[in-house]
Amino acid sequence: MPVIVVSGTGTEIGKTVVTAAVAATALALGRTVAVLKPAQTGVAADETGDAAEVARLAGEVTSCELARYPEPLAPGTAARRAGLPTVDPQQIADAAGKLAIDHDLVLVEGAGGLLVRFDERGGTLADAAGLVGAPVLLVAAAGLGTLNTTELTARELRGRGVDCLGVVVGSWPERPDLAARCNLADLPEVAGAPLLGAVPRGAGALSPADFRKAAAGWLAPALGGNWDAAAFTAHAGA
Repeated sequence: MPVIVVSGTGTEIGKTVVTAAVAATALALGRTVAVLKPAQTGVAADETGDAAEVARLAGEVTSCELARYPEPLAPGTAARRAGLPTVDPQQIADAAGKLAIDHDLVLVEGAGGLLVRFDERGGTLADAAGLVGAPVLLVAAAGLGTLNTTELTARELRGRGVDCLGVVVGSWPERPDLAARCNLADLPEVAGAPLLGAVPRGAGALSPADFRKAAAGWLAPALGGNWDAAAFTAHAGA
């Protein structure tokens, strides 16, 4: 699959770190990787964005942004308030397609959740995934409340005919509570897609060398790693 769209059930749940882990694992297998961030919000022109952070953690990836807006808002809203052009799903699809010509893997990291609006016509990351024909890797939270948001997102994908590649827990706690442990078994059921990994909380604070060394152990073979969902779930003791 040359293009994977990375979306989440919400914001601040680990999409960038998961994207970096997938990129680092692919690079370790000798693949060429590009990371596309269609709209970066909440950072100034001279600040590091998500695509650059993926490159810092993962290594030699091609990083690309289509637009940047200063306020930490949905891209469509941030663009309107800044008086800047929006990014539409076709632009995202075109950019991903061009990157796919020269790279083995293109990771398209969204902003917030699947249906966050990018433009004044209501275009979303889901629309872009449909145009590209790319599967969506869904990043979910670990704890209480994640089953509802995960199922709603997965239902939206199915309704659009977009494949949900699987679910990765974006920030797995060192001491998971009962809800988090039970969610390991319930997440693939509500998503109708496999559990493909669990990235430890705080992984983004590791040194790049340590991050790259550990990344494959957080992801299932479908993403190039060696993480075992059944063994991890059994170890969690739910």
